[in-house]
Amino acid sequence: MTNILILGANGSIARVAIDMLIKETDVQLTLYLRNPRKLGNIDSNRVRVIEGDVLDVAKLKEAMIGQDVVYANLAGSLEQMANSVVEVMNTSDVKRLIWISSMGIYNEVPGENHGSILNPYRKSAGVIEASDLDYTILRPGWFTNKDEIDYEVTQKGEPFKGHDISRKSLADLIVKLAITPGLEIRSSLGVNKPE
Repeated sequence: MTNILILGANGSIARVAIDMLIKETDVQLTLYLRNPRKLGNIDSNRVRVIEGDVLDVAKLKEAMIGQDVVYANLAGSLEQMANSVVEVMNTSDVKRLIWISSMGIYNEVPGENHGSILNPYRKSAGVIEASDLDYTILRPGWFTNKDEIDYEVTQKGEPFKGHDISRKSLADLIVKLAITPGLEIRSSLGVNKPE
């Protein structure tokens, strides 16, 4: 039985991934977020909800106990959050991390330079990449609500191929990464809908 801790569990991608994980797998989920009331009622005996902030190291350590995979879907002080997550995972001996970032952090989007707006994403990815964790950083394009699973990935160093991706496509990739040991370890993947 795989235990997955989802940080920022009320995010728009996390909500779709949670639904898929409940319907398509037998994993145990721990949902960690600042305001659990926003989740509403998730009808599953495989879900535990913890109210907490990622920057609260003591609380995060409690949530980390017994976890196999951490999926972080965060917004805010990303570099600080990345440092907190890496520190707690190291002290908790949890190795597998799936981290949501943004396209463009390596200037890999042809013809575009998003400049300083991407600095928090760049810096947090740098923290993750400097760690000893079995990470996969996802760099999606702009999100759509299309009811489709249609995506391709590019590796760090390759040009990003497109812009849009459905939340459902990204959630599908997150589920695969979370339940498939060894898949795309220490990789940074651009994720987009094929053009």
